[in-house]
Amino acid sequence: MSIISNSTASAIKDAASSLMSGNLVAFPTETVYGLGADATNEDAVARIYSVKGRPTGHPLIVHISSIDHLGKWAKDVPEYALKLARSFWPGPMTLILPRTYLAKDIITGGQDNVGIRVPSHFIALALLREFEAQGGLGVAAPSANRFGKVSPTSAQDVEFELGRCLFHDDKILDGGFSNIGIESTIIDCTNSNPVVLRPGAITNYMISMVIRNESELNSLGNLNKPIKAPGLLPSHYSPNARVLLNVTPQVGYGMIAYRKILTPKGVTRLASPANNEEFARHLYRALRTADFMSIKNVSIFTPQGDDIAVAINDRLMRICN
Repeated sequence: MSIISNSTASAIKDAASSLMSGNLVAFPTETVYGLGADATNEDAVARIYSVKGRPTGHPLIVHISSIDHLGKWAKDVPEYALKLARSFWPGPMTLILPRTYLAKDIITGGQDNVGIRVPSHFIALALLREFEAQGGLGVAAPSANRFGKVSPTSAQDVEFELGRCLFHDDKILDGGFSNIGIESTIIDCTNSNPVVLRPGAITNYMISMVIRNESELNSLGNLNKPIKAPGLLPSHYSPNARVLLNVTPQVGYGMIAYRKILTPKGVTRLASPANNEEFARHLYRALRTADFMSIKNVSIFTPQGDDIAVAINDRLMRICN
């Protein structure tokens, strides 16, 4: 296993060849780092589950380089889903759609639908395009961390958490810190109206502007039988530290809060975001720092708003469960 920090065309070609050979490649996206395998290679995909300690019934997301490849993995795509894809791909949005024969049970968790995403990070797109040029059809990639733990936002996070589980021919592509810092918005497009399963940087308002009717956009709570999708377990994204929300920190605690909120004496300031975008970008990094410093308790003052704050608070509630 090696970290590739100079992502030249040659390095990308080698990483794509490694995927074609059945190895794993961790790579940066604009949201968090993913742990990728050839989505048509069941043995390679099985290694993702093994390395992450991920339950085999938990579905993965297939990454492709363009909407032009959507039909290989999904069928019966509704018009509103195409509108969303044209508006937000490449970008931090995953669409759940009826699957084609390519999407095997090991990818979908045994469901008749599959999650598809086109990431916008230039290294991710370069890797996917080269992989497809070599004959690949899609890269299955959950976040590159142990299951249920804090998602990685740097190559060093991946190496620290998964390095001992990776093989010599596996690779980690270093693209610096992830720009958004939390996982993609997941939208169920298997019904007549879209349903947001997991909030992210693509907000309800942004989605409603595309479909032109906010009443057509449902929330997870309106579903009678929610489908399985990544990151929806009640407890997820958890550091070793205990996380408390909106609680005045005591001496020895770590603290994450807007910059304007003062740090009490004896408390370690882990992040001081100026806005909600910075909050999302630094959240996981700050939680990992707390664990590196062996801080046992972290007090987080939750962000406000109907933008990416909704996604941040969704993650914080799961962290605290």
